[in-house]
Amino acid sequence: MVDFAGWSMPVQYTSIVTEHQATRTAVGLFDVSHMGRVRFGGSDAESFLDSIVTRRVRGMQPGQIRYALVTNQDGGILDDVLVYHLADSSSPYQLVVNASNRQKILAWLESHRTADVEIYDATCETAMIAVQGPKALEIARPLSSVDPASLRYYHGASSEIAGTEGLISRTGYTGEDGCELIVPAGSAPALWEQLVAAAEHVGGCAAGLGARDTLRLEAGMPLYGHELSEDVNPFQAGLAFAVNLKDRSFPGRDALAKLRDQANMPVRIGWELAGKRVPREGYAVLADGQPVGHVTSGTFSPTLEKPIAMGYVDAAFAAPGTEVAVDVRGHGEPARTVELPFYRRTN
Repeated sequence: MVDFAGWSMPVQYTSIVTEHQATRTAVGLFDVSHMGRVRFGGSDAESFLDSIVTRRVRGMQPGQIRYALVTNQDGGILDDVLVYHLADSSSPYQLVVNASNRQKILAWLESHRTADVEIYDATCETAMIAVQGPKALEIARPLSSVDPASLRYYHGASSEIAGTEGLISRTGYTGEDGCELIVPAGSAPALWEQLVAAAEHVGGCAAGLGARDTLRLEAGMPLYGHELSEDVNPFQAGLAFAVNLKDRSFPGRDALAKLRDQANMPVRIGWELAGKRVPREGYAVLADGQPVGHVTSGTFSPTLEKPIAMGYVDAAFAAPGTEVAVDVRGHGEPARTVELPFYRRTN
């Protein structure tokens, strides 16, 4: 157990590799209650969120969920978030934010709030469990009044979950199919026990922060504090799809309009290493012995059975197939630039 943004979190229950492989082949269960859950009400909730995040909120269909960013006035990333538009809820709009950024984002929202917007932090009175893997929907289905298989990817709905009112969404952070469940905090332990029993029956298990990190890295998903920060803009992070500039106004919009066409910015890319040494955050990426980038996340991939890394590199060295080296404790380990993600599920 470790402290993570003020929450006591499990790094692993058994082993990181066991939990990783269980998620890829059956199902992994992740207690992600540390993620911030912010609800919005009032007549201006939709227009307010549309004026805060980089992705268009106006016109979202009930049940739809969108990945978006919150940026500062310079276009730097304050956080990456999920915007929920729920069909039958007293708070039709919700944000899920990163635990380490929750207080920062709450303060940012409050500083931009209009009179007809209600902002409510529901993090501590709710819990959130991610059920991920090829058998995730199978074990979640008997516990939910809404069949998760009936939901399109990045859609959600209010649902009775294990006898209590909650929210189920077809979302996740592992590169696998699955769902995430939000329930009242008091109902979470019983739900967790039911999910663990069901997962064990199909070859799955509970999984901690370690497996969550190796899974998202294989899936090429950025992590705030590593690939994302206030010093990084969405375009160099490879998140242009999450930025809608046309006919919109939000903090950082004008700066992003200028950055969009800027050439020669360091860009986020992936590397596969030829040897067995594992690259770590902060390690330099070299070309002809000269630094041209740096690693932001690295691991030994349990699925690919080789070291992999994500990071930022000068645009001239970002093309897939480019040969570079990663300085691993003074030794230049050969590495090849690859397109992200490293892993993509086949079904």
